[in-house]
Amino acid sequence: MTRINLLPWRDELRQERQKQFVSMAALTFMLAAAIVGLIHFQMVTKTDYQKSRNQFLTNEISKLDEEIKEIQELQKVRKSLIERMEVIQDLQASRPTIVHLFTELVTSVPNGVYLKTMEQTQDVLKITGEAESNARVSSYMRNLNNSDWLKDPNLDVIEIEDKTVTRISSFILTVKQTSPTASDEEEIAGGQL
Repeated sequence: MTRINLLPWRDELRQERQKQFVSMAALTFMLAAAIVGLIHFQMVTKTDYQKSRNQFLTNEISKLDEEIKEIQELQKVRKSLIERMEVIQDLQASRPTIVHLFTELVTSVPNGVYLKTMEQTQDVLKITGEAESNARVSSYMRNLNNSDWLKDPNLDVIEIEDKTVTRISSFILTVKQTSPTASDEEEIAGGQL
């Protein structure tokens, strides 16, 4: 029987299988590293893309915040302008009222009555003056009550300073300022109530 030595062939086969295993392991490792690298690259790309989107949104939000601040400033300016316009309109509307007030004061003062001071608080006038007699003060109050621009005269104080010689009466009275259109509106409102 011939003796066949199979050891070298088995060693070669074992070495060949070992080479194949090492090459397959290396190929698998390289393929796994490539897959991990590709996944890592994709994640980094997505993260960078999301960061750029977030930065874009942050920039746009800051622009909108600035625009909102500008709008708020413009609204403040608008509000102050509207308030100024209302004051000017009120002054324009009350301009004829002052003229009528002084006209009524001049025409309603009877002879023997002298006005010293006038103070206006909103629509109430406080008038101080002197009269030759109490009857002239009463006449002055009737004239004020008959006026279209003044109403409800109210005598606060009347006193005689010098009782022996001149008998001049000092008086303080209040009267409300109104307008003919206001009294018409009040009558209409009073009729509806």
